[in-house]
Amino acid sequence: MRTTVELKPEHRSRLLAIAARRGQKGFSNVLNEAVESYLGEEAERERRRRKALQLRGTFKREEAAKLQKAAAALRASWR
Repeated sequence: MRTTVELKPEHRSRLLAIAARRGQKGFSNVLNEAVESYLGEEAERERRRRKALQLRGTFKREEAAKLQKAAAALRASWR
């Protein structure tokens, strides 16, 4: 299917360079691969998010407070 997509000139150049290295005239195949990859990663992020939300309420209040305190300490030590 044909559509119009706005790309930054540098992105277009890089896509064309990748396609040229593969011996392809245009960058449609490269762009299709990139979209497939992004959509797969997005589906995986959503699956992990749903899985994490299923854990809501499984910690006892004291366990949750302890975990929050440990996470805060770790974050404080990051540069």
